[in-house]
Amino acid sequence: MQKIALRKAIEKASLPLSSIQFVFAGDLLNQCIGSAFSLRDIDIPFFGVYGACSTMAESLALAAMTIDGGFADCTAAITSSHFCSAERQFRFPLEYGGQRTPTAQWTVTGSGALVLTSEGPGPYIKHVTCGKVIDQGIKDASNMGAAMAPAAYSTLSAHFSDLSIKPSDYDLIVTGDLGFLGSEILIDFFKNDGVDISHNYNDCGLMIFSRDEQDVHAGGSGCGCSASVLSGHLLNGMRAGRWKKILFAATGALLSPTSTQQGESIPCVCYAVSISTVK
Repeated sequence: MQKIALRKAIEKASLPLSSIQFVFAGDLLNQCIGSAFSLRDIDIPFFGVYGACSTMAESLALAAMTIDGGFADCTAAITSSHFCSAERQFRFPLEYGGQRTPTAQWTVTGSGALVLTSEGPGPYIKHVTCGKVIDQGIKDASNMGAAMAPAAYSTLSAHFSDLSIKPSDYDLIVTGDLGFLGSEILIDFFKNDGVDISHNYNDCGLMIFSRDEQDVHAGGSGCGCSASVLSGHLLNGMRAGRWKKILFAATGALLSPTSTQQGESIPCVCYAVSISTVK
């Protein structure tokens, strides 16, 4: 999937594959092996990135900063996730037939790739806010939305404070992937500050599936979820004029099967990337 996504992105950019100087890529598999397999036949310097579901925003931030720092003129950010492999690695094999709780999310089978250049018609990355690791003591691996919501609140609050802007300055604020429960918690956090983000806020985990028509419980998850929604739906919407300014804030639950089995809580992180159609 990553190979297909990268080649399609290059094709749309009308660039040769050799023009990419660095690739920032990650996935949900141990040691990011999916990304390594996808890039082992592609002769491009590779940075492996792991941020769980936040990997797309983290890769995008690093790829943009590399260009802004003058170290490259063309980079790529790629992520993917796969339902069956994620279930096997983080929970139970599907053959086990384990019962999913109402707070559980459905890992998206998907991939997204973005090509960044120092010059071009946009959309443009304007700002990046790197989040801190936040752990509020949630231990339920089937309730990642509740675990990640505090990290999203921390990074978004820092973003608005650092730039002296308001949530209403964006046409859309989109997280990925808090799901239904985590999104409600995030909205409540801001309401406690006297700020209502609900009118211009959405979550990739709620956008990619229909909870009314598909049995996905609290929504979608996985780093392929936000990557697919951003590289497809959101950026196409910006080019079509639906949105001029988007804040893409992907969240990641940095747990492992071992830490969960040992009763550890779930550390989380969120990276926010501001994207605009105006240079």
